[in-house]
Amino acid sequence: MSHSLADMRREYTRDGLTEEQAPAEPLTLFRQWFSDALATERLPVEPNAMTLATVDAQGRPHCRVLLLKGLDERGFTFFTNYESAKSEQLKARPYAAMTFFWPALERQVRIEGRIERVSAAESDAYYQIRPLGSRIGAWASPQSRQISGREELFERLVQAEQRFKDQAPPCPEHWGGFRLLPERIEFWQGRPSRLHDRLNYCLQDDGQWLRERLAP
Repeated sequence: MSHSLADMRREYTRDGLTEEQAPAEPLTLFRQWFSDALATERLPVEPNAMTLATVDAQGRPHCRVLLLKGLDERGFTFFTNYESAKSEQLKARPYAAMTFFWPALERQVRIEGRIERVSAAESDAYYQIRPLGSRIGAWASPQSRQISGREELFERLVQAEQRFKDQAPPCPEHWGGFRLLPERIEFWQGRPSRLHDRLNYCLQDDGQWLRERLAP
């Protein structure tokens, strides 16, 4: 196994990333790369899938794959149960990191910054456009809590369906969004011989972005 893993490698030859190609601020480049991913990546890859890393109160890191559900000049938005493990970690230490990887494009984007809750109105607006099953599921699942088995989850689902059989389920108070306010964004483009292109943007105190090239 260890020998076969050591031999696994891929040569990256698709593209490059130069300073001339990169705008002065990173969100413009992210939107361009995300648009490229939408046009290029194919199932089972989800272009808006990203790894979210958090740290708990004891300083231990945790990560998982989520879906990006919002992007504007303020930052990157995702939704979850406010009583989940990740939410407890974000309450204890309101900083996080995201990583997007688009293999067909040989690209990766790393984002780091402070976390804030989105408004209740924003959470409700997104909740209302979710499929009915997902809206019911937000009521049925005590996310991250120990349960006795799938039977318990199914029973909770049936109870939630009965509760809202004659009305549209409202957005639960324990469910909503977080926004990552970016302070650092790094764009990685695979290149031959592992001499990858890495352009890093750091937010300065005056609100401007400092762009710098990092060694691969």
